[in-house]
Amino acid sequence: MDAASHEEWPVPRLARVSGVSEAHFARSFKEAFGVPPHRYLLTRRIERAKALLRDTDLPITEIAFQTGWNSLGTFGRTFRDVTGESPGQLRAREKAAPHQLEQVPACFLSAAHRPGLMIAVLEKRRRDAGDSMGASQQMEVP
Repeated sequence: MDAASHEEWPVPRLARVSGVSEAHFARSFKEAFGVPPHRYLLTRRIERAKALLRDTDLPITEIAFQTGWNSLGTFGRTFRDVTGESPGQLRAREKAAPHQLEQVPACFLSAAHRPGLMIAVLEKRRRDAGDSMGASQQMEVP
């Protein structure tokens, strides 16, 4: 999954490659990595997209397709949900910031920039929507 995060990795495929049942694979994977396989793959895709946004001048659409998304809209929405900013905002911020990280090993940089997806993206969206609803309702109360 790490080497080909742009590919589709459904649990049936992963279980088949591992030679175990789907239920056993999903349970064992979550036990080993702390997150379900889909969320792990999503973190790798976001991590790779952030690196490409930071280190290349590739168009955002190209980055979306290279990192496994079939739709620019889905990529942008998911990226914003996970990182808190759009791909364009991240790129602009990273380009504006001075970088003195050339001497830091890439594996450490990747780990430091890895998104912490301990909850599902849809759950994160619901919580964020609930927070914004709560704030707007508080403003309306006299």
